[in-house]
Amino acid sequence: MSPSSTDAMKTNLGQAGAHLKNAATDAGSAIRNAAQVAGEELKVGRAAVKSDLADSALAGIAALEEGGGAAKEQVDVLMDKGRDLIDSAADLIRERPIASFGVAFAAGWIIAKLARSGDR
Repeated sequence: MSPSSTDAMKTNLGQAGAHLKNAATDAGSAIRNAAQVAGEELKVGRAAVKSDLADSALAGIAALEEGGGAAKEQVDVLMDKGRDLIDSAADLIRERPIASFGVAFAAGWIIAKLARSGDR
């Protein structure tokens, strides 16, 4: 006796169900594996980010330390320029005392005039 159409349909549906069950199992395994790999990648990525942030912090601290030295150098340069300017002014006053007095008097007069006009 040959199997009836109903029996053949039941057999095919049974096989389809078995294949669907296998597909679901495989999909679950794939998702678990992907999650595990993604978790490991996140750990590696997190470690890399922490390392980069630590390196950045160290470089920033080093820059701040160097910044203090650079600021001191700039202050020293400005102080030297100020001393040179004062020495130059002193030399000019020694060379031309009358002209220096006249310029100082005129500057004082102008400043006083501006100060009085600002009071009004």
